[in-house]
Amino acid sequence: MKDLKRIEIIDLLQGRATLEIGKEICVKGWVRTKRGNKSIAFIALNDGTIIHNIQVVVDLSKFDEDLIKRITTGACIRANGTLVESMGQGQSVEIQATEIEIYGEADVDTYPLQKKGHTLEFLREIAHLRPRTNTFGAIFRMRHAMAYAIHKYYNDKRFFYWHSPLITASDCEGAGEMFQVTTMDLNNIPKTQDGKIDFSQDFYGKQTALTVSGQLEGELGAMSLGKIYTFGPTFRAENSNTPRHLAEFWMIEPEMAFYDLNDNMDLAEDFIKYCVKYALDNCKDDLEFLQNMYDKELIERLNFVVENDFIRLKYTEAIDILLKADQKFEFPIDWGTDLQSEHERYLVEKHFKKPVILIDYPKEIKAFYMKQNEDGKTVRAMDVLFPKIGEIIGGSQREESLEKLMKRMDEMGVPKEEMSWYLDTRRFGSAPHSGFGLGFERLLLFVTGMSNIRDVIPFPRTPKNADF
Repeated sequence: MKDLKRIEIIDLLQGRATLEIGKEICVKGWVRTKRGNKSIAFIALNDGTIIHNIQVVVDLSKFDEDLIKRITTGACIRANGTLVESMGQGQSVEIQATEIEIYGEADVDTYPLQKKGHTLEFLREIAHLRPRTNTFGAIFRMRHAMAYAIHKYYNDKRFFYWHSPLITASDCEGAGEMFQVTTMDLNNIPKTQDGKIDFSQDFYGKQTALTVSGQLEGELGAMSLGKIYTFGPTFRAENSNTPRHLAEFWMIEPEMAFYDLNDNMDLAEDFIKYCVKYALDNCKDDLEFLQNMYDKELIERLNFVVENDFIRLKYTEAIDILLKADQKFEFPIDWGTDLQSEHERYLVEKHFKKPVILIDYPKEIKAFYMKQNEDGKTVRAMDVLFPKIGEIIGGSQREESLEKLMKRMDEMGVPKEEMSWYLDTRRFGSAPHSGFGLGFERLLLFVTGMSNIRDVIPFPRTPKNADF
């Protein structure tokens, strides 16, 4: 075959490559479909760069019959050919093949992604192959775009990217639902004289686990660098089999010195609007496909979030609205209870018909590090509530008073000795500061219109499922 430089399909279809009609080019990719008649074959080729395929037209009289038979759905090929204007609908150009090389065949009897509809449940069982479908190609291109947008947003605002540890001896949320990390022989665990596990003989010399949040270590960064953000995997050993929970997921957690709760809310609203607008501006083809296939109101809802100011509402006011609501809720509501997704969505979708930032929650249902209000009952917490999702961001102004923080830790049973490094930020040059966490997969659920969180991460980790 002629040694031609490969051109990516996105450049052919979006006119990025300076190509002349009639020029010989090279494309490489995976066969989505092959159709035709006795004299001509049409191969739809996709290389992952864009949701659309390039059509490769094959004059069967010029190719070996056995070669063409081996080109089936799922096969990987290289095709050299002449770029021509397309007579078909939905495409401006196509390739008239002159040479074809098969890189890898796909057995038609065993390749699971033949040209037919597949359920999302079935595709989760073959997560290693599902990125080749239109749906998951679109989702994972958008996952990349959102990750890039997040880094760009914070870099442009002079935040520093901070790497919190994935292995930790502290439980940020006090939830206790952590994955243990050990190198001990589980069939012969060393014990102390009183029969407890002897963690002094473990790799780190103490009990450790996978992190549930990078926030506490992020606060250390903010207390020296001013503004930082983390973006990495977090882990919850929570036995939740729901469309909204994963055992391994990614979090974005900015922490800012000298930010109060209002500054925190301003940043959260601006940040999430930036991400949504980035998707609208840069993921048009994928969004249109997902809208047509899964969520007819997707693009309208994304524009709605960008164009509207978020409502800011105190928890107490929200409870009053919910108690007066002309709707029966599955979960009862009264002052002091945490809101469920149905309550959050009622406020956003039915009452205000706008995103809502809920603030000033009862301190009893929030974490120890949140700044206490003067009423002694509430803390300066904030949750950003979105349509279809419910809570998408959770954050707070942090308690900067060493005395108040230590008292709250005692009340909640958080061991001060093990957290002395965290308390040092209040002992030495404490400052008002705030931060929040955005679950990356929750954001992706919103911008893709998907309904199950297992469909916006390549390899979902859930109870009884750690395949691939």
